Amino acid sequence: MYMQTHNPNLPFVREDYKGNTLVKGIFSNDGDIKQVPMKSVLKWQLSKNPQGSQKKEEKKGAFRLPITKDELVFNSNKDCIVWLGHASFFIRINGVSLLLDPCLEDLPFIPRLSPKPYDYAEMKGIDYILLSHGHRDHLDLKSLKQILEYNPDAHFLAGLKTDTILKKLKIKSYQEAGWWQQYNIPEQDLKIVYLPAKHWNRRGVRDYNKTLWGSFWIESNGQRIYFAGDTAKWDHFKEINTIMGAPDIALMPIGAYKPQFIMSFAHVNPTESVEGFNQLGANTFVPMHYATYDLSNEPLSEPIVETRQLAKEGKLQGKLKELAVGEAFWY
Repeated sequence: MYMQTHNPNLPFVREDYKGNTLVKGIFSNDGDIKQVPMKSVLKWQLSKNPQGSQKKEEKKGAFRLPITKDELVFNSNKDCIVWLGHASFFIRINGVSLLLDPCLEDLPFIPRLSPKPYDYAEMKGIDYILLSHGHRDHLDLKSLKQILEYNPDAHFLAGLKTDTILKKLKIKSYQEAGWWQQYNIPEQDLKIVYLPAKHWNRRGVRDYNKTLWGSFWIESNGQRIYFAGDTAKWDHFKEINTIMGAPDIALMPIGAYKPQFIMSFAHVNPTESVEGFNQLGANTFVPMHYATYDLSNEPLSEPIVETRQLAKEGKLQGKLKELAVGEAFWY
């Protein structure tokens, strides 16, 4: 049975959209409920990685993300974007502090390969915590518990039904949105919209697609930032440009794409990420979602090497802004 759902307390920014499609009680990519076939998962697990030797050497230490620390990040009021590794960002926009998809610890069976650049005690003054979806490498309860110790009044913004994951945290303030819905924000010049992404969700055995996934549009004082979250190749980048316009800065995933026969279901590769960026019409490409955790078959260095090459060849219709973990982009 198909039905559409949304948060009735939030407005839509797209007039022709009626809500997210539920199919037999689970969220879908607008009606598409295909899952990765189990035989594909088994094929991946049982097949030899043709790049296994290079990957092994890089994991041993032949490649590591550069790490830096800027003391001004949490001790100034200047607007900035700070990559915290993987898909985690700190953003200050027009004086408002945001934390996106904070995952700063080891994951079950998957260690973090680059240490977090800032201690939790330094990460104070967070106004909003934005969660794109419920996968453990984007919504890490251990990290969130530590962050809330120093930011107990932070307001959470997430997708529909994410509260089922967050209920253990005893959050004071929370909103969940469907695609194309704008959150109610008291700051008059701050606009945050939950937008589409082609992905899926699961944390346990029985919760497949019980919570929604998406991306974020953040706008204030004429500055527009887009955070893609996790996504596969789809037509949503064109739609976002049509409805929202072109962002100034796009935070785009470039890793976890091999083997393609399974990863293309949920993640873009560098070429697809650049294509999506071009469809957005954005000015600055900030790469993310690579080399922090070992999630797929490609070597750790490959995503950023390929992205640099695409930019060098002129296929990126904008500026590449590569950040070290912890580096501040004062935009």
